[in-house]
Amino acid sequence: MKKSTIILGLIGTCLFANAQQKKSVYTVNGNIAGLKSPYIYFYSKGKSDSAAVKDGKFTYTGAAESVPVRVSMHNKKVGFGDFYAERGPVTIKGNADKPDELIITGGKTQTENNELSASKKGINAQLSKIYENWSAANKAKDSVALAKAEQEMTPLEEASTKLTLDFVRSHPSSYVSLDKISELTYEFDYADIAALYQGLSADLKASAGGKKLETSLAVLKKGSNGQKMIDFTQNDPSGKSVSFASFKGKYVLVDFWASWCGPCRGENPNVVKAYNRFSAKGFTVLGVSLDQDGAKWKKAIEDDKLPWSQVSQLNGWKNEVSQYYGIQGIPSNYLVNPEGVIIARNLRGEKLTKKLEELLN
Repeated sequence: MKKSTIILGLIGTCLFANAQQKKSVYTVNGNIAGLKSPYIYFYSKGKSDSAAVKDGKFTYTGAAESVPVRVSMHNKKVGFGDFYAERGPVTIKGNADKPDELIITGGKTQTENNELSASKKGINAQLSKIYENWSAANKAKDSVALAKAEQEMTPLEEASTKLTLDFVRSHPSSYVSLDKISELTYEFDYADIAALYQGLSADLKASAGGKKLETSLAVLKKGSNGQKMIDFTQNDPSGKSVSFASFKGKYVLVDFWASWCGPCRGENPNVVKAYNRFSAKGFTVLGVSLDQDGAKWKKAIEDDKLPWSQVSQLNGWKNEVSQYYGIQGIPSNYLVNPEGVIIARNLRGEKLTKKLEELLN
């Protein structure tokens, strides 16, 4: 699943308005019914600014750069989505109870973003309902209902991805396309992302965001199909050193996760199912935890009944292996063949089972 509660990162640089600076500006006029927070916050590139809210209405002026900048809105507790800031006015209307349905108008890039969003409206509505079922099943630990929800999600997610790809290919000069390619790096292999990147306009590739994506591609290539998985050694929960090289001769799912990661814990039953079915045929799992708290890590292993080897440096996102592969979201995994070569990435749910059926049945 692709649902995420993390506020989206931004492309480019956004410096907020200063009375002594003479820069072009964008002005936001908002009217969000039911917005009771006294302030709404605007977040960009690690910087945050705010505007006072009265009766759901607010006005904000920010410095407009030479390229569109994606800005996220929140009220400290709830995210209200994001918009593209360009020179000129931005209007935001809607209801605080339905942040996904805000109507945001602005410049050319925001219009393009709205075009893509409109094409996915029906799909997203269906996915939202299925996700509610998935969440309820996950909470109840109902594996049958979980599997049903995931099966229903798969064709819808694939249809959504196709719409994104169609947009990117037909809008090679849009900053929305640049953003979407960056987001697709989670599920697509290096060769596919590189091809999409090469299809962008020269100006877009030369932009700050384009150069950032080019740098990300170099990291993504390290974990692409056909590359050797690096050898690494980390400690298991008992403090014993475990090396990746010790698994040579087996198909290994190198699984990045953490006890605090809800989607990871929701995916664990699928991995357990695959392990139980294929472990006697030469398949195993090596869990790499991005935890920092050893006690919580050990408890999650016990609670989720994970029978395979687990390692961690207990330093969160600074784990050497996750940094080497540029992992920015979990769950994330690599399927490695008996020769230590990566053959697939981010296989989840039925996709993992189908791949193992191809290889081991």
